[in-house]
Amino acid sequence: MVIRNVPRRTVLTGMAAAALVPSAVRAEDYIDLTWEELLPDGQTTVPNALRGLLPHDETAPLSSQQPASTGVRGDWNGLVVRLPGFIVPIDYSGSGVTAFILVPYVGACVHVPPPPANQLVFVTAPTPYESNGLFEPVYVTGMFGVSSMSTQLAEIGYALSADEIEPYRS
Repeated sequence: MVIRNVPRRTVLTGMAAAALVPSAVRAEDYIDLTWEELLPDGQTTVPNALRGLLPHDETAPLSSQQPASTGVRGDWNGLVVRLPGFIVPIDYSGSGVTAFILVPYVGACVHVPPPPANQLVFVTAPTPYESNGLFEPVYVTGMFGVSSMSTQLAEIGYALSADEIEPYRS
């Protein structure tokens, strides 16, 4: 066994440099989630082809037409995940959005009734995100968890504290 005497200054310099490198550069330290994974076993989502065709009464609020949720999954509580979706703004700071509902398809909660609570994620962002509008797909990466909450638009089953919001790239 060979023991090398590494100078303390070299070790400290290396540790300091590693701390300065963004986590995204170091490695993928998040779990890529899909919307289907947020559903309890045996539950299915509304097929993509039907999402824009769901009938709704123009006089009743869309939130009143939200389908019941059959539960949420706690598998990723406290873990860092990345989830794609579309932004439905809730709160702004300047021209950037700081709180929003992440939805699985365009128009959810706005033009068609919201999906079940287990298909909605309430996102808070410490740095305002300059969104290009409701039709911009994004990836949101951050700490994930089950969090039952209610807004004017819908009941929500999950929460995500965003560390990073970036345009979606397939």
